[in-house]
Amino acid sequence: MPNYQNKVNGLLGLAARAGKIICGTDAVKEAILKKKVYIVILAEDSSLNTREKFLKLSNENKIKIFIHGNIDENSRAIGKKNKAVIGVKDKNFSEAIAGIINGGDAIGQN
Repeated sequence: MPNYQNKVNGLLGLAARAGKIICGTDAVKEAILKKKVYIVILAEDSSLNTREKFLKLSNENKIKIFIHGNIDENSRAIGKKNKAVIGVKDKNFSEAIAGIINGGDAIGQN
């Protein structure tokens, strides 16, 4: 697992404990439509149908979407089981996660 995945999963875990995560396809879809999430994390091994649906939905609603990790890793990071789609409701967590995935550093690092 690349080092950045550990950082992202760590931040997802913190966000989950802070109550800033929405998970599951129906809940995340509803949150996207209500503009309650800043980014969406989609597991690499999610179904083609789920992937297409969320790529389209996120694009239409101008919400960043990242394909990251697999279902087991992402689910373990947030303390849930079998979650292919995760929405982050907090702007700061979202920016930190997006920064790491896009090649930046974790918060507080130069």
